[in-house]
Amino acid sequence: MFRRLNALLIAIALLAPPIWSAPECGRNEEQCKEHRMHPDMPEPELNGRAFRVVEGEETSAYWREQGVQFVQKKLATELNKRQAKNVILFLGDGMGVTTTSTARNLLGGEEKTLSFENFPYTGFSKTYSVDKTVPDSACTATAYLCGVKGQEGTIGVNGQVPRTDCKVMLDESTHVDSIAKWAMEAGKWAGLVTTTRVTHASPSGVYAHIAERDWENDAEVTSDCGANSGIQDIAYQLSRGEVGSKLKVIMGGGRKNFVDSSLESWGKRTDGLNLLDEFKAASERNVYVTTAEELASVDVTKTDRLLGLFNDDHLQYLMETTAESSQPTLEQMTRKAIEYMSQSDQGYFLFIEGGRIDQAHHINQARMALNETIEFSKAIAAAQELTSEDDTLLVVTADHSHVFTYAGYSYRGSDIFGMAPVNGQDGLPYTVLSYANGPSYENFYDEKTKERIDPTTVVTGAHDDEFPSGVPIDMDSHGGDDVPVYALGPWAHLFTGVYEQSTIPSLMAYASCLGAGQTMCK
Repeated sequence: MFRRLNALLIAIALLAPPIWSAPECGRNEEQCKEHRMHPDMPEPELNGRAFRVVEGEETSAYWREQGVQFVQKKLATELNKRQAKNVILFLGDGMGVTTTSTARNLLGGEEKTLSFENFPYTGFSKTYSVDKTVPDSACTATAYLCGVKGQEGTIGVNGQVPRTDCKVMLDESTHVDSIAKWAMEAGKWAGLVTTTRVTHASPSGVYAHIAERDWENDAEVTSDCGANSGIQDIAYQLSRGEVGSKLKVIMGGGRKNFVDSSLESWGKRTDGLNLLDEFKAASERNVYVTTAEELASVDVTKTDRLLGLFNDDHLQYLMETTAESSQPTLEQMTRKAIEYMSQSDQGYFLFIEGGRIDQAHHINQARMALNETIEFSKAIAAAQELTSEDDTLLVVTADHSHVFTYAGYSYRGSDIFGMAPVNGQDGLPYTVLSYANGPSYENFYDEKTKERIDPTTVVTGAHDDEFPSGVPIDMDSHGGDDVPVYALGPWAHLFTGVYEQSTIPSLMAYASCLGAGQTMCK
């Protein structure tokens, strides 16, 4: 009888799926707690998904040689104290450290680097606003473009202007100018490129002064402030404003905010204006394009101003474009913008944004957020190829981070979008990537049973997979942690350290002799 029972138990053990649990801890309570914090994970299957090791990594010499090479590289780096003729500011919207760290996996492994991670100088900026510990993309644009912190939701105004206030912002003493205007005053050209609407929060910081980031067209202003408020909407400021009307290059999405709804079915204005026709009529040498093919064919030597609007709203996520899609990539827009701006004898300031990193994070779609990060990196690599660090300062940063987490002790070479190697205490797997909050919550938690839903049934490999969030809200929130700043070119060494986000324009202005503050020329 005992033999049959033993045989039955052995058979059950052999057929049962392997379930790992931490070995019993025979130490004192505090030591056991420490052990659970840093568990010894099960060895990966030898014939399955074994962890990947780069050749040489298992040796001491490999790592020590890396250290020596890095020291030698640093020692060989000479401080570049030339004047920056050109300045290009790249903004990865929502691109916190977790985003850049996880995105490396899409390049082939954790040890890979994004193009801008090879820049010789790095720092961190503090992103809080005048009224919020965690900011939005509007007030941060005021900080990194105008050098002044304001209240959440406001653009190009100082901290005296509350969000959506229809009166205070009319006082022009509250308005603050961007480094784009400083560049124009010095005889340089200025322009912007984005994958969002060109009237969206980040690019608006280049040219607008507004108390509400959502006032992108006149209908939105009227809805909040009534008719005849005296407030110029963001699209109007881009078309007729002091700075916006002089920008040499404008590329992105958002056609709808420039045309009256009675003139085009996709238009959102209500004042009868067609600001796109105005742009075209202003000069025969003003070039307006709407497709990648038209952009590629632009002869920059015969162009006074270049306006490219490639969608009624934001540009599509790259992973959602099709063979029929006619929008250019961020890299293509960057190349054309630099080709055009390089004609300026006095130099230029150019703002380039990878804006949809942020928007994918907001809907907990990590796969698309990281793909947009890779595209952002390609655009920066193109800029580095087309410019010289002798006279062009490249600065790469983010406006804020997201509540995006990279966890789970997964093995080298494993799918970053997959599951951790062990299950949770409820016996279900959990994803390596997750969010503290966001709209995906209901897809991963059964409110009736009060239990998690198996994430392997939800995360299936689709481009628009949602990843788990811990708190149910409509959109995931930004994070309040400091964000990295990377710099290459003249005076790039000034960008090291930890500083206020509003310091960034002062550093760029110092290097290129712009504005009324301290510069290398004074």
